[in-house]
Amino acid sequence: MIKRALLSVSDKTGVIDLARRLTAKGVTLLSTGGTMKAIAGAGIPVTGVSDVTGFPECLDGRVKTLHPMIHAGLLAIRDNAEHMAQIKELGVEPIDMVIINLYPFRATIEKPGVTFEDAIENIDIGGPTMLRAAAKNAQDVVVIIDPADYDRVMTEFEETGDVSLKTKRYLQYKVFEHTAQYDAMIQQYLRSQLEDAEAFAFPQNLTVTFEKVQEMRYGENPHQGAAFYRDLTDIAGTLPAARQLHGKELSYNNINDTNGALELLREFDTTAVVAVKHGNPCGVGVADEVSEAYRLAYEADPVSVFGGIVVTNAPVDAATAEQMSKIFLEIIVAPKFTDEAMEILTKKKNLRLLELDTTIRAYPKAERVMRKVTGGLLVQDVDDKLLPDGGELKVVTEKAPTEEQMQDLMLAWKIVKHAKSNGIAIAKGNQSLGIGPGQVNRIWATQMAIERSGEKVKGAALASDAFFPFDDCVKACAEAGISCIIQPGGSVRDQDSIDACNKYGIAMVFTGMRHFKH
Repeated sequence: MIKRALLSVSDKTGVIDLARRLTAKGVTLLSTGGTMKAIAGAGIPVTGVSDVTGFPECLDGRVKTLHPMIHAGLLAIRDNAEHMAQIKELGVEPIDMVIINLYPFRATIEKPGVTFEDAIENIDIGGPTMLRAAAKNAQDVVVIIDPADYDRVMTEFEETGDVSLKTKRYLQYKVFEHTAQYDAMIQQYLRSQLEDAEAFAFPQNLTVTFEKVQEMRYGENPHQGAAFYRDLTDIAGTLPAARQLHGKELSYNNINDTNGALELLREFDTTAVVAVKHGNPCGVGVADEVSEAYRLAYEADPVSVFGGIVVTNAPVDAATAEQMSKIFLEIIVAPKFTDEAMEILTKKKNLRLLELDTTIRAYPKAERVMRKVTGGLLVQDVDDKLLPDGGELKVVTEKAPTEEQMQDLMLAWKIVKHAKSNGIAIAKGNQSLGIGPGQVNRIWATQMAIERSGEKVKGAALASDAFFPFDDCVKACAEAGISCIIQPGGSVRDQDSIDACNKYGIAMVFTGMRHFKH
């Protein structure tokens, strides 16, 4: 039976109605601070925790409920005669229900300019202690941390006079899920505030926390379940921060592919359009006007872009929307859509439109790449560099690239960085041409990219995400009419490729940085 309930909440949503319903069932209410004032202010009888403990709140409210009169009342096992005899002798009355939510630590650290002292002050101590005590004794104590559960619990209580063990176990689980997340947020914040935070980028014990954005109909394939979670820290400029303006909800593959497109878009500080299909770039265009950038991206591979994802760092206007509406696209992401563009694009029922500040190029602070493997987790830094710090391109051939060729080389280099390895990308005139991603050897990737480039390949620039192990790729470039090559270098057979370039009059530069993407 529920005879006494303790209420102490930061989020007071629904707490007055809950208090009324409990009182109507004859439950005695205990409370603290602002919660007690709110309940009493509503004309509902409530007893202060200090009246129970015989000890006043102190240290600016830091100590209120940390007392044996509270915790013995929570932890006493009702079926244990010894426990019940002890608390009776000590004058402790059982507490049968606890309604608590914690200090808003997350909301505090998300405030611009929050001080370290403010963050620390919003670390709840008494709340988690009571929650854990009540949840440990869940067979006897109903513990609620989420206002969404108030009605479920009260309906059951009002209809049956008690709360079922099934519901108590569910609430017990929610408590430890919540306190685990709360503690994880605190440790992540404290790690970020260390003077040598970088030294703890890969801590001995890694604890991460995310919150669910949506459950999905399925994952990569219909027989796989899936859900989408977002980070709890800074997500500006990332996909979870996007606002969906039109279309059905995103699927697992939609989110994975769109993220890949946004990763490549971060490389550009000028107006660019990126098209992606199955996680690989299939078209990139750079121009002063977004409509021209889209045209270049589309014409780079009009076959593959069908059913693909398009992202841009410029507002989509009517002229661009008209072009986009001519084919089937899954998703378009832009910082803004004009009213005219929305009118055109929303006529396509199955097209998802996402508004996101894609002009943000920096990754969120302390961002890491995580990949689950069976029985473990791989964690690495984000590949947020295009070239080594302070590094310059090294011309290694007798012939140096022209200024125009260097522009083509850098565009191809940006693209190949985001193509699956082994990856090759070809570009010319602010436009991607053929892209050869994900091959098991580099010559196949080269041949694929050349073939997909068509006649435009003559005079184009080619980028390789890693070094050429042999000179066969250079020979294929020469036969196709490639004018210049960019690659990391570093092979023991680099000289073979350099000699081949000199033989065929191809300019080649080394970056000194590899961009594998597995």
